[in-house]
Amino acid sequence: MPAELRRVGRPALLLALTVGGITPRVVAQTPFTWQQIKEKFAAANPTLKAAQASIDESRAAEITAYLRPNPDASGTLDQINPFTTQPPPNGGGNRYSPFAFSLPSGSISYLHERQHKRELRRDTVRESTAIAESTYLDQERGLIFNLRGAFVQTLQAKAVLENAKENLEYWDKELDVNRIRYKAGDLALVDLNRLELQRAQFESDFETAIVNLRTAKLQVLMLLNDRTPIEQFDIAGSFDFIDQLRPLEDYRNVALDARPDLKASVQNVELARLNHQLAVSNGSTDPTFSVDFARNPPIPVYFGVSVSIPLRIFDRNQGEKARTQIDIGRNERLLDAAQALVFSDVDSAYWTLVQSLNLLRPYKTKYLPLATDVRDRTAFSFRNGGASLLDYLDAEKSYRDTRLGYLNLIGAYLTAAAQMNMAVGREVLQ
Repeated sequence: MPAELRRVGRPALLLALTVGGITPRVVAQTPFTWQQIKEKFAAANPTLKAAQASIDESRAAEITAYLRPNPDASGTLDQINPFTTQPPPNGGGNRYSPFAFSLPSGSISYLHERQHKRELRRDTVRESTAIAESTYLDQERGLIFNLRGAFVQTLQAKAVLENAKENLEYWDKELDVNRIRYKAGDLALVDLNRLELQRAQFESDFETAIVNLRTAKLQVLMLLNDRTPIEQFDIAGSFDFIDQLRPLEDYRNVALDARPDLKASVQNVELARLNHQLAVSNGSTDPTFSVDFARNPPIPVYFGVSVSIPLRIFDRNQGEKARTQIDIGRNERLLDAAQALVFSDVDSAYWTLVQSLNLLRPYKTKYLPLATDVRDRTAFSFRNGGASLLDYLDAEKSYRDTRLGYLNLIGAYLTAAAQMNMAVGREVLQ
């Protein structure tokens, strides 16, 4: 270590490193990709776990819905005389025989459900389970969009931080050159001081970018229900755009096949039809079959059969039939509304993507290279006396604004791509 640093001492050295923007950092773990983040989210998010439990509950209800009616058994012991006595067969005194003349009897009955009531109950609950699964997928779709938004925000914050770091390093190099010019008498002190003051803006951009990155990471960790320290958590992904879109009709067709909320609407129509069939079936009469057996001396044993049928003088199920018929039409109208919503979501996301690409193309091919060229040429001219300090600072500000605008546009494109994935119901854009 040089003698000058030894004289400064460790406390002063740490202070200098902190002021200079160099802070001790904890080594992060291997950055998570988007696919790994999704897998962690599916395994740990408590909202999805609670939604999965509702599906299991519906599956358990299928067992109950398909149960058969239990048969009824009854037994009777009639003509018990507590004061009866009889002589024993082998002679002797009378014995107490209260059951000597009793008549035992029994019967078994079973309710037979007609017109597939049991099967229809099972089918309605199965359809309810399918709707619960589609509702779960739709809830997952919304949460994945929130997660993707936080992921994109983190990627954007990382890109902005890297840009602020590059700007700060570039300006430090410019300051070194201009300090040499000042020492050589080629630059006035007031101009050098103005250049030094300009560094405060770059430092502010750098510190703001650090705070924004930490905030974005916290949002991702919150959605993952993860308590990993921020310094040990990082993500990795491409922060760029793809200048290629499929025709709008392709995205619409994919959405019609993949949107879980649209699928749930179709399933609700089917459930309404099953409920109507069940209401009609419940209006039918169910016979009860019985078998009875008994003893009636001198007949030692006999049995008989009977059938009991309720008389449908009044149809007590007319209201339920009418209600379920109306419910079919209501769910069909809701299906039409769901289809219209799908088209609206896809169209909105598509044209947002088109607008983002229309802005990104000239930024990438024209404005960003032009701003870089103007900054470099103006800096060269200023160093050689061909440009004023005001021109130099203005060119640097234009480059910084253009570069930041380009990064924000990429973030907007990736957010619109996530919106398209949500509108379609699956990932069609990365």
